[in-house]
Amino acid sequence: MPGQIQFSEEGAIALVTLSYPGKLNAMARAMWRELRAVFHRIQAESRWRCVVVRGEDGAFCAGGDISEYPSFRFDDSQLRDFHETDVWGGLAAMLDCDVPIVAQIEGACMGAGMEIASCCDIRIAGESAKFGAPIARLGFPMAPREAQLVARAAGELTVREMLLEAAVLPASEMKARGFLGRVVPDHEVAREAMASAQRVAALGPNAARLNKQALRALVQRREPHDPYRYAGSAEHREGVTAFLEKRKPAF
Repeated sequence: MPGQIQFSEEGAIALVTLSYPGKLNAMARAMWRELRAVFHRIQAESRWRCVVVRGEDGAFCAGGDISEYPSFRFDDSQLRDFHETDVWGGLAAMLDCDVPIVAQIEGACMGAGMEIASCCDIRIAGESAKFGAPIARLGFPMAPREAQLVARAAGELTVREMLLEAAVLPASEMKARGFLGRVVPDHEVAREAMASAQRVAALGPNAARLNKQALRALVQRREPHDPYRYAGSAEHREGVTAFLEKRKPAF
């Protein structure tokens, strides 16, 4: 069965599953295009309040589908198109998504997996998860924008070790370095990721979207567009009114 990006939903939570049986959910070229389409859909519709990104069968993502590489990697223009159109198209769709994203990380989180996880807002991993980008063993570097993305999320020292030493780091080390928010026993990862998503989904959805827009503007070193336009919104009024009335808000 070829790799695919599976989409499902549980109430207001969208579930995006990386699926490539037998390849630890490595990203095939077509899967990057599917990832872009899925996140464009999530961004365009207002009903989802949180997204959980996860892998199938105990792995997050082991990197790229190396079996495809001989068909395009040895030609400059084809290689550029792969990274700038396919890969960055998928990653940019995640980065531009205003809906909060939780990463449920189990097992291998390598290369492409690190890039996808770096686009997520909250990262939760199992104790046995492993992180790295050992592509120097294959004789090629990480594309510039992808390296910048991972360095911003994981830290420059970490990405240098991963790229220059082919270092593979355990979840405990990645938490100590600030890449992970939580590390839990392997059997609790799915439950903890869903609990996190449910907490996000219970809060004001417009506030979450505005927070993500403001944080994106901060990364891009620009002022957010009209940051106080929510003043007269129903969600704003309900949140403040519910607090004053000592009741749970109905968002």
